[in-house]
Amino acid sequence: MTDPKLLEIFSDYIWPCCYFITGSIERIHKEFEIDIRWTAFPLHRDTPEEGKTLEELFKGRNIDIDRTMAHLKQVASGLGLPFGDRKMTYNSRLAQELGKWAESRDKGHEFHNSIFRSYFVDGQNIGKADVLVNVAESINLSGKDALKVIQDRACRDAVDSDWKRSYELRVTAVPTFLFGNQFSVGAQKYEVLEKLLLSNNVKRRTCNT
Repeated sequence: MTDPKLLEIFSDYIWPCCYFITGSIERIHKEFEIDIRWTAFPLHRDTPEEGKTLEELFKGRNIDIDRTMAHLKQVASGLGLPFGDRKMTYNSRLAQELGKWAESRDKGHEFHNSIFRSYFVDGQNIGKADVLVNVAESINLSGKDALKVIQDRACRDAVDSDWKRSYELRVTAVPTFLFGNQFSVGAQKYEVLEKLLLSNNVKRRTCNT
């Protein structure tokens, strides 16, 4: 049975459309009485620790990388999001594991936003422990504890479970939203998500003044 007050988002930190929805998700989180769960998805799971150039990633796909990056930067600007001149892609597995730990410390939303910006704005290798520790510290989590989580692979099973759930539900693209039994694929605007929640009688949060 699905949770009537849960909006689940299948996502990977290295996909721009997942970054593009962060503003909408923050607004949904603030305005509606609903829980939000980020479910880790394996987009490019075989990317090596040192990463790949975008040319290597999209080899043979007839993609004009400069034009694509310019378009993504324009989209980000329209959403009020910064977007750097990224040349590489990196493995997101350890970032996903640390994200699960951050969620257990009630810092999930802050971590997700910070790791997206580390990757898409600063072009950092989010597969490296030192980068992840710095992100954890930037949201007031213990760098020492974060490093231990990474080294011990303490949240490996949690991410494995997310990946398994993605396969079982036949999620093949991110972001994918699941609310009740309704799936919605793609970087949906706030208004689309708002309509989905209101049509299912999800209440808005009341403001205490």
